[in-house]
Amino acid sequence: MKIVSAIIKPFKLDDVRSALSDIGINGLTVYEVKGFGRQKGHTELYRGAEYVVDYIPKMKLDIAVDDEQVDLVIDTIVESARTGKIGDGKIFVTNLENAVRIRTSESGSIAL
Repeated sequence: MKIVSAIIKPFKLDDVRSALSDIGINGLTVYEVKGFGRQKGHTELYRGAEYVVDYIPKMKLDIAVDDEQVDLVIDTIVESARTGKIGDGKIFVTNLENAVRIRTSESGSIAL
């Protein structure tokens, strides 16, 4: 099992969620996060004054999947989140040792 973590632009969340649902992924966790990468923030105007926004708002998705679903999930996120502009985000994949469904005590892949 793996955890696929994706950092995406906020306005792409609905597109990504819909695309993941289309391939059979029914569960994910969403976080509102802030950060920066190569773009190093940006400047904005507020009441005529320019100021620097160091941290860009993003959405983080965590999706627990079986090993054989990882490539399909990654491809789906890339296709649905890509704008072709800087700041589209990143995807990280980490090992998941175990999962337990609290309601039934099922564990492993069946708990996903």
